[in-house]
Amino acid sequence: MLPRIVLASASPSRERLLRSAGLNPEIRVSGIDEEDSRYQDLSPRELVIALSIVKAHTVRKEINFPALIIGCDSTFEFEGKSLGKPLTSDVAQERARKLSGKSGLLHTGHCIIDTTNKIELSDVATTRVHFAEMTDSEINEYVSTGEPLNVAGGFTLDGISAPFIKAIEGDPANVIGLSLPLLRKALMDLRYNWFDFVSTK
Repeated sequence: MLPRIVLASASPSRERLLRSAGLNPEIRVSGIDEEDSRYQDLSPRELVIALSIVKAHTVRKEINFPALIIGCDSTFEFEGKSLGKPLTSDVAQERARKLSGKSGLLHTGHCIIDTTNKIELSDVATTRVHFAEMTDSEINEYVSTGEPLNVAGGFTLDGISAPFIKAIEGDPANVIGLSLPLLRKALMDLRYNWFDFVSTK
């Protein structure tokens, strides 16, 4: 019997990505505190790996059936610093002004736990994102939509901010929150076939 795909994330974008690729994930939210002080001294890449592992293992404790548990966490690295979710309008505006006309690195950590074979894989996908210059009016209007408050870096490739992302280098799905090529490779490494999990119904 094939394991069920379990996404350990509250992110609607990650769920949409998996469903658009033909997978039907079950959603289990880990509820961990991403702002915990234990993580504050980690580099951006270390941070996303640590949080993705904690999310996956937190959900693992609730699972008593064959499953592939996918934990993910994203952050945006700009000038060596990790920019997570802005959470407030003031932070989102300040961040948008800093990023305007510049580029940075979107890191997403992935942890996949195969409960059947008791195997765990983890890795980071990184994509460089280039931003167009935004006017003060555009920044104010964008922040007023509320979209940037709860997304890593304060922007998203599949939303209202898309017109201000002028180029990317790397996996576009990763910018949305989950690298589909990385996930496919992980499933292959775990001896599964991607199309075992794809449903066209």
